Amino acid sequence: MPGAFSLRRRVQFAETDMAGVAHFSNFFRWMEEVEHAYFRSLGLSVVMEHEGREIGWPRVAVSCEYSGPVNFEDEIDLRLRVIKVGEKSFTYEVDFMKGEQEVAQGKVTSVCCAADPAGGFKSIAIPEAIRAKLS
Repeated sequence: MPGAFSLRRRVQFAETDMAGVAHFSNFFRWMEEVEHAYFRSLGLSVVMEHEGREIGWPRVAVSCEYSGPVNFEDEIDLRLRVIKVGEKSFTYEVDFMKGEQEVAQGKVTSVCCAADPAGGFKSIAIPEAIRAKLS
C-alpha cells in the first residue's frame, strides 16, 4: 500500500460549539477533505471521467472514534493511510493528530461506481489505471 498522506488544517470558528470545541460531525467532513487532497495528489478526483464514464466513490461505511478534543485555532494533521484496495472498494483510515497526540481515528470504505445514464450509480471494478495509483 502507498505510504501515508498528510494534510494540515486549522480548526475554524464555525466548526466549533459554544465551548470552542470542534463539533464531532466535522471529523467526517475532514476525512473527506483529506481524501480529496489524496486523490488530487495522485492526479485523480473523487468525481472524474474515465474511459467515457463518470466515476464516483460513494461511501458505504464510515466511523470515527474520539480520544480528545480539538479547539478553535488548533492545527491538526490528518494522516490518511489506505489499508485495503478490493475489487470494487477501497478503505482508508485517518489519524487526527494535534501535535503528537492522536485525538481521533476515522475509517472510510468507498465503492467505485459509474454513473448510470438513467440516474443513480452502479458499482464497477476499480479500473486498473486507478487501482495502480491507489496501490
